Amino acid sequence: MSSIVVTRMPDAPGTEADLLAATVQGVLGVVTLGGGGLLQPTTYLPGRRVLGVRASAERVEVAITVAFGIPASVVADRIRVALAVAARGRPVDVHIADVQAPANEAAPASAPR
Repeated sequence: MSSIVVTRMPDAPGTEADLLAATVQGVLGVVTLGGGGLLQPTTYLPGRRVLGVRASAERVEVAITVAFGIPASVVADRIRVALAVAARGRPVDVHIADVQAPANEAAPASAPR
């Protein structure tokens, strides 16, 4: 059995989307919420948006960028466990939108002309 590592607990967020976002961001392996694209889950609130999170009566959807070197399926499972209480029985769909390359990895050289 693997253990779930939450690197930080959410502060007292104001909305369900804030709570979900803060919880996801605290999961080991999550670099950021979202990751680009036109169809990423987003919660629209008065005067702001919570990117990478959408909750409905039927399900919770999150989109994340994961750290390179940690299997995406492991991060997705950690998120589902971390959100189990906040999701209140709804299924949690995790979309891996991107993988962040290691900082010390050089960009590939362009092909010679």
